[in-house]
Amino acid sequence: MEIEEPQILLEETFYVLSKKSDTFKVRLTPKGLHLIQDPLKEQLVLLKDIIGCQCLRGKKRSTRNNCTCQSLPRSDSLQVVEENSSEKDDTDVSAYLYIYAYIFQGPKKRERNIITLRFRSFDKHEDNHKEAQRWRCAIKNLIKGEPLSNLNESKHRETRRLLVLCNPKSGAGKGKQIFQQKVAPILNEAEIPYDLYVTKHFNFARDFVRCNNLFQWTEIIAVGGDGIVFEIINGIFERPDWAQIIKSIPIGVVPGGSGNGLARSIAHHSAEPYLPAPTLPAALAAVRGTSESMDLVRVETVSQIVYSFLSIGWGLLSDIDIESERLRVLGGTRFTVWSLARLIGLRSYKGKLWYLPASTVPVSYNSINSEREGSTLDFPAEIHLETEEGRPRVDSWYSAHSRRSAYFSTGGSSYQSTTDSGLGDGDLPSTVTNRRMYGPAPQLPSVTAPLPENWKCIEGRFVMVHASYQTHLGEDCLFAPEARLNDGRIWLLIVKHGASRSQLLQFLLGLTTGAHANENRDASSYIELIPVNAFRIEPDMGQNGYITVDGEHVEYGPIQAEIFPELARVMVP
Repeated sequence: MEIEEPQILLEETFYVLSKKSDTFKVRLTPKGLHLIQDPLKEQLVLLKDIIGCQCLRGKKRSTRNNCTCQSLPRSDSLQVVEENSSEKDDTDVSAYLYIYAYIFQGPKKRERNIITLRFRSFDKHEDNHKEAQRWRCAIKNLIKGEPLSNLNESKHRETRRLLVLCNPKSGAGKGKQIFQQKVAPILNEAEIPYDLYVTKHFNFARDFVRCNNLFQWTEIIAVGGDGIVFEIINGIFERPDWAQIIKSIPIGVVPGGSGNGLARSIAHHSAEPYLPAPTLPAALAAVRGTSESMDLVRVETVSQIVYSFLSIGWGLLSDIDIESERLRVLGGTRFTVWSLARLIGLRSYKGKLWYLPASTVPVSYNSINSEREGSTLDFPAEIHLETEEGRPRVDSWYSAHSRRSAYFSTGGSSYQSTTDSGLGDGDLPSTVTNRRMYGPAPQLPSVTAPLPENWKCIEGRFVMVHASYQTHLGEDCLFAPEARLNDGRIWLLIVKHGASRSQLLQFLLGLTTGAHANENRDASSYIELIPVNAFRIEPDMGQNGYITVDGEHVEYGPIQAEIFPELARVMVP
């Protein structure tokens, strides 16, 4: 069967400066950018790996992973620009199109690549610029899945605008730096406008989301740990229009905290390499604008209702999470240090656990491939395709000495500081009493009411009870390997009193790889991981302890949870 060739949308021929006999034919198709040296040697940069492109007058100073080619006036040959030239030539009539792609280099790593097309087939810059803009508009429309109606339009209209909420104190206190150095440059390359607000106090993000008109933004990006995501989600459920917002405004998360469970789970779900660059999958998700549905869990205690996206814990892991706060400066390492301390001084808690087993009907979900199809590039990752010799210009916006400049993208983004945001301390109180929560109607009795007879009950002493609806609780904690973003299940881990320290050590070590979820005959009578639709914990109030929701400390006492499938939307790469 003959393979159908993709439709050629645009085509131009270029040559390489150092090897004038080497020509490149560059084709744009719905599949991506084809760089063809001869019929037997073709490089394909997949459209899904291209995040954006920019059209400029001068040539940027060459950086790592950059390849440049140019085309001669009305010729079928091309040339590579001088890589180290930084002087500006006002007589240069060329127009430069910079195409930014993040391409797989092996199965577990993406690298930034720049393909530079230099247009100088015409004697006037305006004509060369018009041709470059045709390519830019075509690429932009393909990325967004829009029809290629009029490629001669001078501007591509961006309809998206991101709200970025950044916690500067999350994790090791580098949230602001992470956004400036790792995320803002990618947003700028994609020309995605954004408004950045740096949080000033506990619950700032929650109150910001509750009080402001969110429909001026198309997505919300959380920069920090799981705590700021918790604030954003619960801020939404404090709004009367929660149902419209939770479905129409996806939430993205850029990992910058000690616990980055959701960010790690999203990368795992999408088969994106998380390490060594954990912020890259989140940044790519932000620029691509793709989203998927995600389950949320309604959590009820005696005095409050909150919505959870990650986990609920009682016992060992919650003790580690809360008590290790004093070691926050260590980042994620604090969990390892305190795990050893708690293992030595092991505690158990008396109480009752009720749960409603999940349906036995298999959950349908797409399997995850360990390797993803991606672009490959054999020649230098920065490709310059031009029409004549070039004179590059200095690219100075991303200066290490200009922190503020990084907050302004070419798409008209803005940086709101803690003093110029227009939201004073009086507008956003750090604490709000008597919060009113909206949301879907519960299917369970009140937390203080009796449960139906079809619920199962375990009474006794527990080392821990921990529930998760994501695969990962942290960057190196694969808690529920079978979980999916939207499988409609809570994965409930029960560790009963009686498990030895040796068994618990093996359990904690297994959390790194998910090995703890495999059947262990020696520990099977004490450690169990089961899927449920709802559960209730009733701790004995004669003993103090910690209960956490998404890593946040809540009151100690009866707590129950029920899952609402596909209630929210999250951004995925």
